[in-house]
Amino acid sequence: MRTPRRPDLQGRLMPPTTTQAAPAASALDQLTLLEAEGIHIIREIVAELERPVLLFSGGKDSVVMLHLARKAFWPGPIPFPVLHVDTGHNFAEVLAYRDAVVAELGLRLIVARVQDYIDDGRLLERPDGTRNPLQTVPLLDAIVDGRFDAVFGGGRRDEEKARAKERVVSLRDEFGQWDPRNQRPELWSLYNPRHRPGEHVRVFPLSNWTELDVWRYIERERIALPELYYAHQRDVFRRDGMWLAASELLPLRPGETVERRVVRYRTVGDISCTGAVESDAASVADVIAEVAAVRITERGATRADDRLTEAAMEDRKKEGYF
Repeated sequence: MRTPRRPDLQGRLMPPTTTQAAPAASALDQLTLLEAEGIHIIREIVAELERPVLLFSGGKDSVVMLHLARKAFWPGPIPFPVLHVDTGHNFAEVLAYRDAVVAELGLRLIVARVQDYIDDGRLLERPDGTRNPLQTVPLLDAIVDGRFDAVFGGGRRDEEKARAKERVVSLRDEFGQWDPRNQRPELWSLYNPRHRPGEHVRVFPLSNWTELDVWRYIERERIALPELYYAHQRDVFRRDGMWLAASELLPLRPGETVERRVVRYRTVGDISCTGAVESDAASVADVIAEVAAVRITERGATRADDRLTEAAMEDRKKEGYF
């Protein structure tokens, strides 16, 4: 049986290999079951809907989701474009990685830029400087402009309590909003993406994965990631219990000083609200050992925008956020 090519640690495509037939379902390990579920979800949505799109930022979850999509349609190309809502405050290393992957795989990349909305007055800068909450309007506009009826996202239920109660296939109304009381049953892995004109669905193939599952899968599949995910020296400063990147985007407040420390990022988002953690984990194996020992999710530990209120994520999702 032919298996899909996969990138090596430098991101180059490895040649296909020939393997034995897969064992019976009862003998499959957890990663293989999660992979099969993710591929099944992606194929089902593409078969039932007309214009899907995949959210791709270069972060680890979207990278794994893209890897599943490649496997789902191998040896053919991925049959939908990828969409990135660029805050203008993204890490340069992640944008470079995004562009390299898009070029290598021949994908069509759509970029919705928050800066364009600020420049023409459709959005205003926030007093706290973070642009993550400003992504909602450009995202919804990109969905309407592209007439997308399904949007694949990399959200996982273990990340945050609002995401924990969202279905794999989540209906969004004509305004792109999510109603947590209007959820459809998903019994026996049956998904219902039906919607009325103007509505769309958000689809989360990694819903049942954990952060540890993601890293173990990255190790097994030898998936390349931006170097920010591994320990490196970086200029940072302490604010609100987090190590933030020293940047012209983040003016220092009285009493704050820049230090050079060995850190890594568990999640990658807007520079203004994404914190690093002190770590010596310089390889995938090191990260797996570290993640297995922690007792707080990556968003809970390193995302300032989730700390604005107790229901910050749920409020943003109701407005149309990822």
